[in-house]
Amino acid sequence: MDRPSEPASPTDDRGGASVDWKLAVRVASKLARAEPLMSGYTREQARSELVELAASAEEPVREVTRLADGHPVPAAHIVDRPGWSRAAAASLAGLLGGSVEERPRGLLAGRASGLQAGVVLGILSNAIIGQYDPFAGQGGQLLLVAPNVIHTERATRVRSRDFRTWVCLHEVTHRVQFSASPWLAGHMRALIDTASPADGEPLLEVGQRLVAALRSRDGSEERDPLLGTGILGLVLESQPPAQREAMIGLIMLGTVLEGHAEHVMDAAGPRVVPTVEHIRAVFDERRHERRGLLQWIMRTLLGMDAKMAQYAQGKKFVDTIVQQVGMDSFNTIWTSPETLPRPSEIREPETWITRVLK
Repeated sequence: MDRPSEPASPTDDRGGASVDWKLAVRVASKLARAEPLMSGYTREQARSELVELAASAEEPVREVTRLADGHPVPAAHIVDRPGWSRAAAASLAGLLGGSVEERPRGLLAGRASGLQAGVVLGILSNAIIGQYDPFAGQGGQLLLVAPNVIHTERATRVRSRDFRTWVCLHEVTHRVQFSASPWLAGHMRALIDTASPADGEPLLEVGQRLVAALRSRDGSEERDPLLGTGILGLVLESQPPAQREAMIGLIMLGTVLEGHAEHVMDAAGPRVVPTVEHIRAVFDERRHERRGLLQWIMRTLLGMDAKMAQYAQGKKFVDTIVQQVGMDSFNTIWTSPETLPRPSEIREPETWITRVLK
């Protein structure tokens, strides 16, 4: 898949060149937990098996999704926690108009932004199991974080090969979504460009908008977990209309992508993951388990609860449509931005069917 657009120049006004990405990578690496205890043989066996399973997941994913493009299948990249942070920083820097190697504009502001980015990347590097980045290289990049895979399968006591296959089904589905829909990465990039704050926007103005949004909230209101909870909801409410619409568009797109991947995991799972029902039950329970105050704070700040809502609501949306009209008709969703669901349609899939298919 060709990259949808050229990388933004260093003079781009979205702020990538105002972040000290080298500092961000250093901070993230320091916050990465030590790898789970294992022998060198176990480490290499896990890495080679993940590469194998990512490749073998392509066939069942294509079979379930009925999406094909004829493109060669790139090998998965197996990384450790600092390796994921480096890859994520490089991708974010490119999206925001800078690079990891570029000296930031404004030393103090760049270091402050780099420190903030590094803390977020460091925390996420301890949790991310796999990720497909459609903007890396010329054809996207599938990353699997081996220490987190091993830690998770040990913590949940699931069968290692089954769990690794299950993870690969999810991430390979994302690769298929983008490779079979050439417009998709460009559309996501355009939304990111619009949603990204302009470089140099006074921090005081950003803070004032957030405070105003907080004061305007009525605590008795029920809020959509996809859009209205925690920091994410405050940020959305504080944005100018164009940025807010772009952010909502990104949330809706993410909900479809994650829900579709969850659907494929369950549909393909019984054939290639013998213990898929047990794994699904374990992870559904983990998503709803109670956590301590610090974990709740971090999940709220990082938008992780909204991410969990994307998985659940997105899967329900896809399940409903596929059940009613079949996968071939559902695949109309990958036609253009106009066929993606609107916010109201995510919770009422029948309205999407009526608007797009009838």
